Amino acid sequence: METTTTALSADILVIGFGKGGKTAAHALSDAGKRVILIEQSANMYGGTCPNVGCVPTKMLVHYSNSKRIEDDAQEFFANSVAGVRALTSAFRAGNFEALDGKDTATVITGAASFVDAHTVAIGEGQDRITVTAPIILINTGSEPMTPNIPGLARSRHLVSSTELTQKEVLPERLAIVGGGYLGLEFADIYQHFGARVTVLETADRLLAREDDDVAQTVTDILAGDGIQLITGARVVDVRDNDSTSTVIYEKDGQTLTIEADAVLAATGRRPAISQLNLEAAGVHTTARGAIEVDEHLRTSQPHILALGDVNGGPQFTYVALDDARIVLDQLLGRGTRTTTDRVAVPHTLFITPPLATAGLTEKEARAEGRNIRVSRENVADIIAMPRAYTVEETRGMMKFIVDADTDLILGAALMSIDAQEIINVVTLAMRHGITATDLRDSIYTHPSSTEAFNEVFDKVVA
Repeated sequence: METTTTALSADILVIGFGKGGKTAAHALSDAGKRVILIEQSANMYGGTCPNVGCVPTKMLVHYSNSKRIEDDAQEFFANSVAGVRALTSAFRAGNFEALDGKDTATVITGAASFVDAHTVAIGEGQDRITVTAPIILINTGSEPMTPNIPGLARSRHLVSSTELTQKEVLPERLAIVGGGYLGLEFADIYQHFGARVTVLETADRLLAREDDDVAQTVTDILAGDGIQLITGARVVDVRDNDSTSTVIYEKDGQTLTIEADAVLAATGRRPAISQLNLEAAGVHTTARGAIEVDEHLRTSQPHILALGDVNGGPQFTYVALDDARIVLDQLLGRGTRTTTDRVAVPHTLFITPPLATAGLTEKEARAEGRNIRVSRENVADIIAMPRAYTVEETRGMMKFIVDADTDLILGAALMSIDAQEIINVVTLAMRHGITATDLRDSIYTHPSSTEAFNEVFDKVVA
C-alpha cells in the first residue's frame, strides 16, 4: 500500500493545549497569524488544569467539604465525580470550539514528533500529517512521576493523581507516598470524603521550606481532621495482596507496614518530552529533563519557545499564563518582557483552610541578615476578621515578614478562609511598594477576610 502524507504549513505551530499554548494561540490567531495547535489527547483540550489538575481537584475540595454525616460516603463520592466530569467535559468542548472555530486556527489531535527544526509529524501511514512552521511553541506540560520503590510501579493498586480523580469508587484506605502540595491536597480531599488516609513523607516534617510555626499549624489541622501523617518514613517496598497493597516503610530504625486499597504516588511531576524527539530539532534539555530556555523562553533553537511546566519553571497554571505573555511580547510586542520581571509569585496549598504563601519566610529573611519585624496572629484571635466566624472556619494563622527599615512586606504565610484570595492583595502590594502600614490603614468591606490586615500588622512577635 502506498504511503501518503498530508503536508500542512502555518505561521505558528503550537504543540500542547495547555494554558500558555492556548493563550498564545488565541492572541496570535486574532493578530492574523495562521495557527495550528496539536494536542495528543481529545481528553486534554485546555490542558492539565481544567481536565485533571486545578479544576477537578478544587471542585473535589468543594464537594468533600459539603459532605454531611448522614450522606453515604460511596454514593456521595460517585455523585461528586460525576459532577466533576460534567464540568471538565464542558470545559474541554468550550476550549476546542473557541480555538478551532477561529478562521485562522486549526486544532489537530495526535502526538507530535519533530522531524527537523521546523517540522513535526503526527500519526503514521496514510494518517500521517506533517506541519511546518517558522515559529514553534512547545507547551506539552508535565506528567506524574513514579518513584523507584520496589513493587510500586507494578502494583495493581497504584494510582496517579489523574487516575484518582477519575475513579468512581472511594478507596476505604488511601496511602499517599509524598507529603508535598499534591500529596497533602489529595489527603485532605479524600479524608473529608470519608477515606482513611495515611501520608508517608521522607522528611522529618511537612513543608520543609516553610517556617516551623507555619508547618506545625498545617500539621495540627490535618492531623486534627483525622489524617495519619508519618514523617521520617522511607517507603522500601509495596506488595500486592488479593484486594489491597501492603506498604512497607522504615522509620526510626523500625520496619513498619500499612494496608491500603489504593496507593497514590505524589512525589512530583516531570516535563512531558519523551515523545517529542527533541534531538531531531536540535532542542537542548537540562539535567532535570526540562527544555532549556533563556529568560525570553527561547530554546537552543531561537525560533522554538517553550511555555509552562515543560520548561522547568514553577508548575503553576498562572505561571504558564505569564509565560504566554512573555512569548507574545517576543512575537507581537517589544520583546522586553522576561521571566526575571516576576516578583512575589504566590502559591496556594488547597487544603481546608488553604495555605497561601509568597516571598521570604522568616528563616530566609533572617539568614539574609535582614532587619525584620514579624507580625503574626492566630485566626481565632483576630477580632477584625468576623468572616472567619460567619463561615465557621476559625482555624489557621496569618504571618507577615516586614522590613523594619522600609515597612515593605517581604513575605507572607496565610492559612485561613479565603487565603487564596487574600494573598493576591498581598503580592500586589509587594510588587508595587505598598507598605504594611498602608495595608493596615486601608478601608475594607465588612465582614471580609482582608480586613484582618487592620489588626494583624500590629501583632508583632519577638
